[in-house]
Amino acid sequence: MLPEGSRVRTRAEHARVGTAGRRTRSGPLVVHSLWTTSGESPRAGFVVGRRVGNAVVRNRVRRRLREQVRARLGQLPAGTMLVVRALPEAASASSELLGQALDDALARAARAASDAPRDNAHARRVRAPRPVVGSSR
Repeated sequence: MLPEGSRVRTRAEHARVGTAGRRTRSGPLVVHSLWTTSGESPRAGFVVGRRVGNAVVRNRVRRRLREQVRARLGQLPAGTMLVVRALPEAASASSELLGQALDDALARAARAASDAPRDNAHARRVRAPRPVVGSSR
């Protein structure tokens, strides 16, 4: 189990990581990562939707993911926030495959983050839809 202070818990934190962070897909996982300049210890959250399976399967997948992330949290830089989303294929994936997918996603996200500047605010702003100028009729 992850230590109490190392979890992304609130809806606002999940939304911040999802909108301002980088999204990387690797096998049965999608990893959203946000690297900030805050000195906080790395934190992680999990999303395992109903498409993965029934409650027993979802909880099993979440426990396996939590263990894989816990083993890797110490290697992440301070200020890192992760949200790991399990896709339906995660239900039948082995723990080894989940670990490899997580390693691959984190490595790709780290390479992309080293190219981009770090920022505490939203790095990527959501653009408002364009106003409709004329009628299409």
